[in-house]
Amino acid sequence: MDLTTVIFWIFAILLVASALLVVGSRRIVHSALALVVVFALAAGIYVILNAEFIAIVQILIYAGAVTILILFALMLTRISGRQRTNPTNGLWPVALIVCVLLGGTIIYAVTSSFRLIQDTSNGSGQLPAGINNVVRIGQLLYSPQTYSYVLPFEIASLVLLVAIVGAIVIGRED
Repeated sequence: MDLTTVIFWIFAILLVASALLVVGSRRIVHSALALVVVFALAAGIYVILNAEFIAIVQILIYAGAVTILILFALMLTRISGRQRTNPTNGLWPVALIVCVLLGGTIIYAVTSSFRLIQDTSNGSGQLPAGINNVVRIGQLLYSPQTYSYVLPFEIASLVLLVAIVGAIVIGRED
């Protein structure tokens, strides 16, 4: 095994352990902090897979914004004075069955499917030398030589802007 494989397995084992802490911790704040570790380890796996952009987005959006939002929501609710702030649900046997079935389906799909990667760059499955995937995403978004995704990108930003303005109007007190 090479170093990348060893690092992957270390990250994977720590990620599964942290995910178990997220769902098994008795205190909700500890669960939220374990969720930060899960997001960071997932970003580490993305870096190993040469998906730097996805790793950056994982850290910025999930480990940063979403987890901070969860922690603020926890701080603003009244959970003081309780020993168990993350009570267990009575449906965990059903959840266990669903998880086993889902895991079996994923293992079956991975072991029985063809692994075909189509690449239009140089036939090797890798980007040309000196170009990483962040540069390639930028070229796809803004390059005048190839089909540009500027219009769909701007339409998506306009839809998000309309949603934000609508939320402000709905939430505004009269």
